[in-house]
Amino acid sequence: MKALFCCAMGIILSFVNTPLFSQKIDNLAVTSPDQSIRVTVQLVKGKVFYQIMKNEHSVIAPSSIGLKFRNIPNFTDNFIVVKSTTSSYDSTWEQPWGEQRWVRNHYNELKLDLKDRSNRMLQLIFRAFNDGVGMRYHIPAQPGIDSLIIMDELTEFNFKQDEKAWWIPVHRDNSYYESIYRLTPMSQIDTANTPITFELSNGLYLAIHEANLTDYASMTLQKQQGNGFVSCLIPWSNGVKVYAKAPMNTPWRIFIIGNTPGELVTSTLMLNLNEPCVIKDISWIKPAKYIGIWWGMHMGTYTWSQGPNHGATTANTVRYIDFAAKNGFNGVLVEGWNYGWDGQWYVDGSKFSFTQPYPDFDLEYLARYAQSKNVQLIGHHETGGAVSNYEKQMEEAFQLYNRLGIRYVKTGYVNKYLDGKEWHDSQFGVRHYRKVVELAAKYHITIDNHEPIKPTGICRTYPNLMTQEGARGQEYDAWSPDGGNPPSHTTILPFTRMLAGPFDFTPGTFNFSNPANPNTRVQTTLAKQLALFVVIYSPLQMASDMPENYEGKPAFEFIKRVPCDWEKTIVPQAKIGEYVVMVRKDRNTDNWYVGAITNEKGREMSLKLDFLEPNIQYTAHIFADGDAADWKNNPYDIKIYSIPVRNTDEIPLKLAAGGGVAIEIIKQ
Repeated sequence: MKALFCCAMGIILSFVNTPLFSQKIDNLAVTSPDQSIRVTVQLVKGKVFYQIMKNEHSVIAPSSIGLKFRNIPNFTDNFIVVKSTTSSYDSTWEQPWGEQRWVRNHYNELKLDLKDRSNRMLQLIFRAFNDGVGMRYHIPAQPGIDSLIIMDELTEFNFKQDEKAWWIPVHRDNSYYESIYRLTPMSQIDTANTPITFELSNGLYLAIHEANLTDYASMTLQKQQGNGFVSCLIPWSNGVKVYAKAPMNTPWRIFIIGNTPGELVTSTLMLNLNEPCVIKDISWIKPAKYIGIWWGMHMGTYTWSQGPNHGATTANTVRYIDFAAKNGFNGVLVEGWNYGWDGQWYVDGSKFSFTQPYPDFDLEYLARYAQSKNVQLIGHHETGGAVSNYEKQMEEAFQLYNRLGIRYVKTGYVNKYLDGKEWHDSQFGVRHYRKVVELAAKYHITIDNHEPIKPTGICRTYPNLMTQEGARGQEYDAWSPDGGNPPSHTTILPFTRMLAGPFDFTPGTFNFSNPANPNTRVQTTLAKQLALFVVIYSPLQMASDMPENYEGKPAFEFIKRVPCDWEKTIVPQAKIGEYVVMVRKDRNTDNWYVGAITNEKGREMSLKLDFLEPNIQYTAHIFADGDAADWKNNPYDIKIYSIPVRNTDEIPLKLAAGGGVAIEIIKQ
């Protein structure tokens, strides 16, 4: 892995033993609007260093910057500051869908115009928000710099000591970010994907990620000697990291900073560092809750390929549409409907057709039938990683869906490489995924992207990019050789992967028996499956199980009623890897929803209802673990009851091992 793409250890030295602040330059600092966060920049013998503090506590120790090129000299040292400019910005914008409806974009900015000994210009930009910091490079148009071949970005991320981090490795288990998060001292990290979340010894929480990843390579973090990392970009197959032309911007390197884990979750820093929506009419972009012909394949009941157990038949799809209409679901996803699934499609996806259905699947009829039932047929485009084959057919496929009134498409890229040689998270992959989203917007198609590039807030600019995978979802509970996602997994995701954006985890499995893989199973209680609809955010939210496993189950009422679009989100209690309590207000009513989950340990907590309106009567419908519930031995034990509540009340939360509580609070 190191030989393929990681930064050489000696390119930039850790700043541990270098004398600091040997040259005093005024006005090279910026502070957040609430004055709690401060970014300071210093020049030491021509090298640029930045550091970040929050309330006088160190977040990022002095760290150097730089860019390495193949075709021109590097931007690393011999800098002087030509100009320093500060400015402020404050506005509020409305998300078309999201965890918070209204987002305040309030920051103070510092722009540094730098010049090296060759009179080449580089601009360094910092934005300080109340919830963190964004930093990016800008290379302006200038003589002698046109086409750029970037071999790496040399941004350092140094710490005062060996801090603890929640992280996953780069390209270790696979190329889709689908690893179990681990908590270790950062000294035990080799190369980590972002978001990476730190529990700092001074009590603060920090997540490092990137925003607005546009025509650039994904950033990972390579551990250096001492207590620090250096950015390490994912390469093309020829070793080049980025092809660019001046003028150019890099993505923002972001630092989400919180006093609690919950403050990381409610940060809007990443979204604010993306461009506003470019789609003029977004009336067709709507959150949706759906079911799908999908889990049955994982259980061995159906097949994706043709044959006697083919799942994507006209008759079976009609059955799913009828179930969706009866129970208030917005859509039905169908996988395995098109030619290409026969044989080893995951090795060679070039046989996929995205317009030609199998003979037993009447696409035109089913699109009309679904609309007659006020249900959307959701398309599925698995590419097997053969993106050239997909791009040749993509516009025709989107034209077809547009004609049939199909507004949602799930895409997939099950292969270690794209087109047999390029990483998903390279500039090649970034360009492809953006091409899909932009073309889909042209034909009023929304995208649910599996095996994706990691989210970086592009959904603000293109809100038709509604959700993505990019982590271990519930499918691992069907076939993973390690037995499935451990109970702690979903108590980590909100503070790591989900800081990057919506996640198509697919909760809602009700039958934990697994005839296909008896040693693999859902490692939760039934009540936790309900709570995950609140904890794991996705504006396209799938109920994973088959209709027959929902029929006649009282717990199914919560799935039918829980929304997937929110006015406001609160995280009153959380400890990463142990438990989380998520509280969300419905965007379209005055109702609130609560999801509380725990790891393999049972626990008792209490939820204050002070987020409710005062002097108003509410009814809380509670779906809790039964007294004998336990994820291993008694996962289906659930207690469902209702109580009157007001904002002065507290609700006791008793969570079984691997369990949870889901609550609907309705205003009377």
